[in-house]
Amino acid sequence: MNVAGVELSAGTVEYEDTGGGGPVVVLLHGVAMHRTLWRHVVADLRDDYRCVVPTLPLGGHRRPMRPDADLSGLGVSRLVAELLERLDLRDVTLVLNDWGGAQSLVADGRAGRVGRRVLTSCEAFDNYPPGLPGRNLYASAKLPGGIAAAFALLKARPMRRLPMTWGWMSKRPVPPAVMDGWFAPPWSSPEIRRDLRRYVLGVPPRGELPAWAEALRGFDRPALVAWAAEDRVMPPEHGRRLAGLPPRATHVEIADSYTLLPEGQPRRLTGHLRTFLRDSAPPAG
Repeated sequence: MNVAGVELSAGTVEYEDTGGGGPVVVLLHGVAMHRTLWRHVVADLRDDYRCVVPTLPLGGHRRPMRPDADLSGLGVSRLVAELLERLDLRDVTLVLNDWGGAQSLVADGRAGRVGRRVLTSCEAFDNYPPGLPGRNLYASAKLPGGIAAAFALLKARPMRRLPMTWGWMSKRPVPPAVMDGWFAPPWSSPEIRRDLRRYVLGVPPRGELPAWAEALRGFDRPALVAWAAEDRVMPPEHGRRLAGLPPRATHVEIADSYTLLPEGQPRRLTGHLRTFLRDSAPPAG
């Protein structure tokens, strides 16, 4: 897989691209993560699909953004739209996990390059900051040095399995080496911590997330909502509600998993993705 960087209005965003001429699938991760969240799914899809996996400026990124960059939820969502345009990606299947900001592409009128949408256990409606982990990170961000202190605790691996950190994000432990890669930037870079703090404190105005979800009623292209049946951070009821909004949506629940479906149940998730991509493909010719 090729790793490259694209210069966007907020700074340089790195991405991996499997290449090839297959349909394009763009996979997006959540806060304090990295594109490696999708490693299992990409390994399965890459022979048939072109997978593009950016590392968003949500704390796991290696290159700091510009000091004046808009890193609110809407600002990062606009970077996703900018990325699609700069790479000239069209008829994209846009897949989200954990982070729900790209729901706003429809409300913001920037979904023209999105042919299909897949939402997997992500922020929606009034769930921001999301669940106990989100509220804990938000509280840390409000304190001077709070982000640095919160991530310093995560150097101790048992701390990662607490409900207020990552214990409710993945039912089974994420491999330590993978998490070390996610947390290395906020451990080492004040600028990355600055970026993450700006995003975390950029809480959308009350009603904005519900409005983004409501705008999905106007998304008339195929959509899949795949939710972790045991999710403790992103309520399963939110998945069912989201699936009732777009006119062409399908809903599935995946058992024995928490929020990070690409980590906890990659084979089941990929199976649903393949079925959806096959059934929603435009007719040949």
